[in-house]
Amino acid sequence: MSADTPTDWTTRPAPRTAADWIARAAEVAAVLAADAAERDRAGATPYAEVRLLKDSGLVTLLGPVEHGGAGQDWRTAYRVVREVAKADGSIGQLLGYHYLWNWAARLVGIREQWEHVEAEAARHRWFFGGAVNPRDKDIVVTEDGDDLVFTGRKSFSTGSRVSDVTVLEGVFEGTDHHVFAIVPSDSAGLVFHDDWDNIGQRLTESGSVTLDGVRTPWSTAAGYVDKRFRPRVYNTLNVPTIQLVFVNLYLGIAGGALETAAAYTRTKSRAWLHGGHERAVDEPYVIDTYGDLTAGLWAVEALADAVAAEGQVLHDDPDAVTERARGGFEVRVAAAKARATDVALEITSRVFEVTGARSTASTEGLDRFWRNVRTHTLHDPVAYKRREVGRWVLEGELPEPTWYS
Repeated sequence: MSADTPTDWTTRPAPRTAADWIARAAEVAAVLAADAAERDRAGATPYAEVRLLKDSGLVTLLGPVEHGGAGQDWRTAYRVVREVAKADGSIGQLLGYHYLWNWAARLVGIREQWEHVEAEAARHRWFFGGAVNPRDKDIVVTEDGDDLVFTGRKSFSTGSRVSDVTVLEGVFEGTDHHVFAIVPSDSAGLVFHDDWDNIGQRLTESGSVTLDGVRTPWSTAAGYVDKRFRPRVYNTLNVPTIQLVFVNLYLGIAGGALETAAAYTRTKSRAWLHGGHERAVDEPYVIDTYGDLTAGLWAVEALADAVAAEGQVLHDDPDAVTERARGGFEVRVAAAKARATDVALEITSRVFEVTGARSTASTEGLDRFWRNVRTHTLHDPVAYKRREVGRWVLEGELPEPTWYS
């Protein structure tokens, strides 16, 4: 696709219902799917793809209606991520992370802050990136008059060069007090490095970033009033919220692999010469494999949708979120994450069994689905997600909020 890929979204009425927005996401996916394999091989910065997300209105899905947003909730956002990821896992990841970082002000900030951020983001169709990798050394934050100054380096910054604004996170020098702030991505001292070179999710712009004295007003410090942070349990919902993005990313990629493989089997695969069938689609083992893989996918999709509905209850009343409710949601997300990981890895690997040797040609690009899932499912060890579920089952123990739980 190119920056001038023809669409008429800007002249058509915007979708109104959740179903309409999911259908819009399917239209976007159809555009992305047309040359997904070629774009994956090229690995170019996805400026045109992000423009597609903006023109289609998907970037403002969670934004307030009065400022040009769609006013949809997280249940719809997860389905939209899943739909886009069917065609292009990288762009699905970019969109899912965008939704989380767009929501970060509401998760952490006071009402005045998040209302301002969400209004501006919807009005200007901002695309969000984030430099918040918790495995790296903390970014150091210092005060300089009415400004905060961020200094340090992060090895991952998804969205980097295609973002309009970037979420920063650091620790005040000499303390353990964390601070989030949103800054323009072209801020002085914010340098994105073109060093993302992994086997999958190649278009996510997830390279490293250097913060060399990046300045932002004290007033942008999310959740701070008179230089003191006002904590809420809702602040800690960022982890299960983004982990459920991961779940739907994996399910979308797996669904895309199944759809792509099925089309190949119908049109290109040859029946085995000793199987007694003229068409590949009549081979009993082929039919069985597609049935088995699809049943597994549908089961985890149903779980993911149910967990999203449970989480939406918490998002609907942030001030009422208790530690127990938060912990219970995290356990449910962990279960969905564990199953989605297993199912997605199985599907993206086993589709080759029913497409045949010729489907491994690089021109088909069928391997990109496995490479994308394999790359991102290593974000954090799935064994620890299973442990969260197991500890809850055996001891009623709920996970303590961390950067990964």
